Parts: sequence; C-alpha cells; structure tokens
Amino acid sequence: MESSPGFVAFDLLTRLLSPYQFNPLRFNPLRDVLAASVDFEELRRRCAVKLFLCATNVRTGKIKVFEAHEASADAVLASSCLPFLFHAVEIDGEAYWDGGYMGNPAIFPLIYGCESRDVVIVHINPICRPDVPTTAATIMNRINEISFNSSLMREMRAVAFVSRMIDDGKVATGTMKRMLIHAIEAEAFMRELGVSSKLNGDWSFLTRLCNAGRAAAERWLAANYHRLGQESTAAVQDLYL
Repeated sequence: MESSPGFVAFDLLTRLLSPYQFNPLRFNPLRDVLAASVDFEELRRRCAVKLFLCATNVRTGKIKVFEAHEASADAVLASSCLPFLFHAVEIDGEAYWDGGYMGNPAIFPLIYGCESRDVVIVHINPICRPDVPTTAATIMNRINEISFNSSLMREMRAVAFVSRMIDDGKVATGTMKRMLIHAIEAEAFMRELGVSSKLNGDWSFLTRLCNAGRAAAERWLAANYHRLGQESTAAVQDLYL
C-alpha cells in the first residue's frame, strides 16, 4: 500500500471544510504546469488529433465535451476538478467538475466524431476488488472507484446493445457503426494501491506508476496490435456488463 504523508491531514480537512473555505484564493498548482507546458493557442489552431475533454456541469449534471478548438487551461482544469479539493472551474458562466462523474471516459464523441471503429480504454481505477471494504477510508475509496467507473459501464452497455442489434440483423447495413473495444489495464497492480496513493506526489511513486503503465501498454501491444481494426480484444461482457 502506498501512503502519502499529507493524506491524513487532507482527508480530515476535506471532511470538515470545503475548498471554498480552506482554499479561498483558488490555488491550483496544475494551472502553472499547464501554462508552462502547453501552448493552447497553437493547439487550438492546429491540433494533430481529434481531442475531446469531458467535464461535468455542476448546475445541470450534464456532460460537457470540449473539442480541440475549445482547448484551454480552464478546460483541462475543469475536466480534472475534484470538488472536495478545488473550486468548480467556471467557463462561459457555467461551473464544472471532473468529467469522470458523467463520462470516464465519454465514448460517444469517438463514435460520432471519428472514423475509426477502435476504442482503446486505459483503466486508471480497478473495476473489481476481491474484498469488501470495512474501514471508513477503504469504503470511501471504493465508492469513488465505483462512481468513476459507472459512466464507463453505462456506455459499454450501449455499445454492447448496438453490437447485438447489428448481429441480429435488426438495423440496416451501414446505419450503425460496430465499435471495437480494447482495454489496457493493470488491475493487480492498481488493487495494491490504497486511497492515500491518490495524493502521493512523491517522484519515486509517480515513476513507479509510469513504469507500470508503460509495461501494461507494451504487453497489450505485443498481444493485440495485430487485432486492431479486426475485432474487439476486451471481453466486454465480463469486464463491463
């Protein structure tokens, strides 16, 4: 289990106070990192890929998808805004929280906005855990994992439904696109990480996460790259339904 020295203090603080109380100046260290790393004006002018950033509208509860021509530091911050840690990010008069509450990730922009049928999902939260959580921290962690995975589960049910309709010949040829679903995951590794790891900014821990992610991607590519464009490599029924 990875631990963060500041986790206990942060956990207690966020249970007692909102970010509007303990962070009245709206400090967000990610904003400076984005400003130093990304030229958003150039990105909006000529983005090399179709880019979709998802956020959750706090007022309406609906998903908001920012496309490449709308990319900005605020859009990125909105898409990653955890409401217990940061102020809602305001864009054009609307307040946004992390997109994971409504689309984690949202698949529909890829279905309707892209020609490729392949969707590669990179899992950042474990879907299954063998044990029932019994402490306050592990219960909260599991609630967080289920909440952030729920929108993905819903979209996968819709994808599976359309696939069955196509297989059963209930839709006209060419009217619906069969999506090929792939998943890169490291479930065993992620299950070892406790809730405190989410606030662990130690460089050695971040490097370990990076290495684990690269290793998982390399294993998937070696086993499945030749199947892209041909068939789904994720067991959608077992993983998501």
